[in-house]
Amino acid sequence: MAGPVTNEAESELRAALPASAFRDLEPRYLEEGRGLWHGTGGLLIAPQDAVELSAAMRIAARRRVSVIPYGGGTGTVGGQIGHGLDRPLIVSLERMTRIRAVHPEANVLIAEGGAILADVHRAAEAAGRLFPLSLGSEGSARIGGLLGTNAGGTNVLRYGNARELTLGVEAVMADGSILRGLKRLRKDNSGYDLRGLLVGSEGTLGIITAAALRLFPIPAETGAAMLVVRSPEAALALLGLARDRLGEQVSGFELMERTGLRFLKEALPDLRAPFEELPEWSVLVDIGLAEGQDATEALSGLYEAAVAEDLVTDGVIAGSEAQRQAFWDYREAMPLANRHVGAICSQDISVPLERLPDFIEAGRAAVAEIGPFRINCFGHVGDGNLHFNVFAPEGESRDAYRADGTDRRLTAAIHDVVHEMEGSISAEHGVGRLKVGDLERYQDPVKLAAMRAIKRALDPSGILNPGAVLRAE
Repeated sequence: MAGPVTNEAESELRAALPASAFRDLEPRYLEEGRGLWHGTGGLLIAPQDAVELSAAMRIAARRRVSVIPYGGGTGTVGGQIGHGLDRPLIVSLERMTRIRAVHPEANVLIAEGGAILADVHRAAEAAGRLFPLSLGSEGSARIGGLLGTNAGGTNVLRYGNARELTLGVEAVMADGSILRGLKRLRKDNSGYDLRGLLVGSEGTLGIITAAALRLFPIPAETGAAMLVVRSPEAALALLGLARDRLGEQVSGFELMERTGLRFLKEALPDLRAPFEELPEWSVLVDIGLAEGQDATEALSGLYEAAVAEDLVTDGVIAGSEAQRQAFWDYREAMPLANRHVGAICSQDISVPLERLPDFIEAGRAAVAEIGPFRINCFGHVGDGNLHFNVFAPEGESRDAYRADGTDRRLTAAIHDVVHEMEGSISAEHGVGRLKVGDLERYQDPVKLAAMRAIKRALDPSGILNPGAVLRAE
């Protein structure tokens, strides 16, 4: 059983690491954005490299000290906070920020675990390449945390999530050994895929200190359109039409409903809406084309075909890159608007693509049985991932509904629908501490048993992020 950093353990750590590795424990290391999880203390270190972290982990393993990996602090399920732990060792990646190498001819970039996503984007662009992982927190999210949670974002439809964008990893394991797996190979069948295991493990099996990331050519022409669709079913049909016409050149396909647009208008009144009258359902379509193709022409053709099939009733095609970015700013401001209003509960779910309309209808019905709540349903419909957030009736506060357990009832009702439709209760945000009980309730028991066996094998003392993903034993 993992325990606190004792005085003896701290003395040993200070003797093994340089003074520069220690940091003051600021409040940000003990809090997360939604205010659901709080740490009470700990010893904070920021190693310079895997060797320093290895030395610290060897001491932690010997002393059986709880270790909390900390990336950019942008997680939404509490995995980066040592909630309920007595003085854990908090490991920040903030000093491991180097871009070690860029190989444009091989479409590979090697970044350290503390590199900020926006900096990785810039390094790739400087080499004439694209690293396509994109999400609203790219200015603060760090590569180690993004890989640890197998982050998704807006480009999964075309490029895949973090695991699919990772060729190899360097990681420090629970016993302090260093996995040196920074291979830049597309094909490597030499045994178990430890890269795939560590990506998405949320710091419970090892701490990712560097990664070999896949790059792609930068599209020669980009474009975007905001289209008003008749229904979620029409949105799904429009996605099929877009992919029939444009193939894998469809980079993003985002669904938004009127409730969320109203929240945007309320929270960010200076943010310009694409439509004067807020539509019931709309989609943001983003494309990236090869040289010689015209984005405006491609999107105009899609719009005309969609109108002919009675899927779309209105639309705006971006006339410039600035307008395209304005469309994305509008979509990516949705979480800010949600926080302004204050959700009772927020769900990050996925279901098989063809079941999305069924889920939206059944999810609404399940919520309505509990009370007359508002729902903001939006997200990456192209890959089956929706954010299904529930809010108090207008004029009421969420606090009372959280205090009396209504938030838990709503979550269970929505997750039951997801489970019935063979979906996932965590599409892109991870399990963290928030969904440990949900994982136990809904996960296949054979998979859950295998996960526990892997955890015991790689972290026999249970020191790595105890209580995250799997209940601490």
